[in-house]
Amino acid sequence: MEVGLLGLSIPPRERVLKAVANAEALGYDAMWWPDHLMGMHPRAIWTEDVTPLARYVPNPDVFLDTVACIAIAGLATERMRLGASVTEAVRRHPAMLANEWLTLDHLSRGRAILGIGAGEAENIRPYGLVHDRPVARLAEALSVIKLLWSSNEAVDFDGEFWRLDHAVLGLTPYREGRPPPIWIGGQGPRMLDLVGRIGDGWMPAHLLADEYAHKAAAVRASAIAAGRDPASITYGLGTSMVLAETREKAQQLLANRAVKAPLLFLQAAAFERHGHRHPLGDQGSGLLNYIPSRLSRAKVLAAVDAISPDVAEAYIWHGTPDDIVAHALDFVPGGLQHLQLGNLTHLADLKLGMASEALLDDVRTQLQAIATRTPEPAQP
Repeated sequence: MEVGLLGLSIPPRERVLKAVANAEALGYDAMWWPDHLMGMHPRAIWTEDVTPLARYVPNPDVFLDTVACIAIAGLATERMRLGASVTEAVRRHPAMLANEWLTLDHLSRGRAILGIGAGEAENIRPYGLVHDRPVARLAEALSVIKLLWSSNEAVDFDGEFWRLDHAVLGLTPYREGRPPPIWIGGQGPRMLDLVGRIGDGWMPAHLLADEYAHKAAAVRASAIAAGRDPASITYGLGTSMVLAETREKAQQLLANRAVKAPLLFLQAAAFERHGHRHPLGDQGSGLLNYIPSRLSRAKVLAAVDAISPDVAEAYIWHGTPDDIVAHALDFVPGGLQHLQLGNLTHLADLKLGMASEALLDDVRTQLQAIATRTPEPAQP
């Protein structure tokens, strides 16, 4: 089992570099940076009475540029792989993505991963950008990127969203013939098909074990239909978790409003599965529509308080390191190979920050000791 860690993107740069160096020294396999302009936490509730972190971080939308963070991490490390979790081809033109990730490929000496998805509303719509037909747009962007990576001669492309006319990208991969791997984030049917057809890795987030197994099987079926070996794809998962020395303490942390707030971006189906309506009503339809800056404090607080404990327990991993490892093992039969750890503990209690990082490393140690077997390919 490979274990990745969510990277820091909050200044000063020394904090970022210290986190990177520490993660590599501990033995993490990868570090992943979210690519955001706007964060998942509504700014309206970023106050000290909700999270003590507000005392030190002025707002939840403080993000150093992802490409820059990976660049300095590439220079400061030797072993860990470094990726975006995830970017998209709306703010970044496919040609720029192609050039940026070849640049990162060189700076990291072949360790950069292009993590990419269909895009999230909060990073796109408030900035006047078009976000229609996101999956089709992503598929075409990946075609453009692969085309530019395939040749340093002038190329043409006549697509629905982008057009290249004798376009040139002279930079070639750090290792000849081995461009950066592309890991695709997403879990809808068309996204799963895209992963199977062209992805080198799959990095969804916030899935239950049975959902993960079903969707991973769909990826494998798509790969087989496309004539690919499904074992050539790395099956990952992004998580959010709170850790403590006891289960009882973890349960207390799970009730914190700042910890629960990111659940508002879940799709309505996630709440309906547990017999509840989405707390935001019609506004609660997943990342393609969730824009936290448009929510008032009263609305957010009411919505967060309406998140039932069973939903929070299902989608936020919680407990002792042994509890977290046991939960991860539930995903192994479905094909999980790379687990990305996201620690939310400090949002509830800053005093537990360092202690929870030590507990997180216990999780890493246990998971890396587990030998996982690639599942038999599902028949299409």
